[in-house]
Amino acid sequence: MTEPSAVPGSGGPAAVLWDMDGTLVDSEKLWDIVLAEGAQRLGGELTTQQRISLVGSNMASTSRRLLEFAGRDVTDDAADEIARWMRGRTAELFSDALPWRPGAREALESLRAAGVPCALVTSTERGLTELALNTIGREFFAVTVCGDEVDGRNKPEPEPYLRAARLLGLQPADCVAVEDSPVGAASAEAAGCTVVVVEADVPVAQGAGRIFRSSLVGVDAAEFGRIHASR
Repeated sequence: MTEPSAVPGSGGPAAVLWDMDGTLVDSEKLWDIVLAEGAQRLGGELTTQQRISLVGSNMASTSRRLLEFAGRDVTDDAADEIARWMRGRTAELFSDALPWRPGAREALESLRAAGVPCALVTSTERGLTELALNTIGREFFAVTVCGDEVDGRNKPEPEPYLRAARLLGLQPADCVAVEDSPVGAASAEAAGCTVVVVEADVPVAQGAGRIFRSSLVGVDAAEFGRIHASR
């Protein structure tokens, strides 16, 4: 259990819960490669709208959707086969340094300096997340929750964020989540978090619990405090 920092006493968040792909690192462009090649392996071509619909999805859902898009029978064996291929291809791409989203690393450093704990809450599976953490840095996160660790209750369900809050020993309402996708924002909002949305590759609808920023540049610990206090 993580002890809340001194920041909540001044109206700031007890923790900040971070999505990964498209939020911290610009890895959605690598997923573009994997998904396009995966669709081609299945004899299809991924349309722009189909690709957008997959942003934020977990591996199990994505593999089945690719089969649907290609007009193939959606069976467990077929889904498992394309998922295995996607894991291997993504691991190749994630083995190199991943590009940061603007302001993301500085935001993490500011929160760590202020004593505000962070959690990583991603739909990406544990094995691939560990590769990404070689770039991002494990030291920034008190806990990490991956897409294969929520018993199938992936984003947009609230469980990933609820689990992160439980592991931190905090209430979701005391936390701020940072997301870039519709499914991620829906998950964090349903969990009860204040949601900072920084759109990357797809538009996200407005919502009562959502605060939009054009980027993370300048969004430091003090700004997270103001965001949480304004809710």
